[in-house]
Amino acid sequence: MSVYPGRGVHGQVVEAIGRRIITGQEAPGATLDLDALEITYDVSKTVVREALKVLAAKGLVDARPKRGTFVRPRSEWSLLDPDLLRWQFEDPAGSGMLDDLYEVRIIVEPAGARLAAARRTDEDVARLTATLDAVGPGAGAKEIVEADLAFHRQLLEASHNELLIRMEYIIEVGLRARDLLVHGEGHQDDFLPPHRAVLDAVRAADADGAERAMRALLEQAAKDEQEIKNRGRQ
Repeated sequence: MSVYPGRGVHGQVVEAIGRRIITGQEAPGATLDLDALEITYDVSKTVVREALKVLAAKGLVDARPKRGTFVRPRSEWSLLDPDLLRWQFEDPAGSGMLDDLYEVRIIVEPAGARLAAARRTDEDVARLTATLDAVGPGAGAKEIVEADLAFHRQLLEASHNELLIRMEYIIEVGLRARDLLVHGEGHQDDFLPPHRAVLDAVRAADADGAERAMRALLEQAAKDEQEIKNRGRQ
């Protein structure tokens, strides 16, 4: 079996079947053939059954007498499950999750920036500053992705709202997929200016300015994503 090395046989089967469901290769309502899965992934029936138990806990599959194991409707999936988030964002073209991510971010992050400006400590400002200062000239996509994730995580932490901070996990999973797509396409040069604008407003305790700067950053991010989508259609 060649899928997803490094996760163990059980984890590989969970990943493989889960991704098939997420991408629609196994449609809602479809019955899964356990014998065929054993052959496809060259594993024992026990491994297949244990993998399906994991997927059942995520809301992807269910089992009924006489019907067998089947794919549940998308409305019943645990969409905030860490694996489901990751699988969906890693297949952005088919899932529309990047569009959903933008809508969540434009609701959450400007408000988070406003709170950060009002509540940030000197330590919060120092962490945000160090994160951006670490992005030197000629930084590659990998370095920028990690800096972007850290900055947005630290910004919500600076809001000192525990529930808002927890939102960052959902955002971060999608943001990583989004960043790898955008910054891998040559948008490294425009990373620092909008982030520094947010930081400057937070440092100055300018709540209105922080909110505006974050909204502008997200709107530019949406334009970058649309540019890449349009290029892909050509």
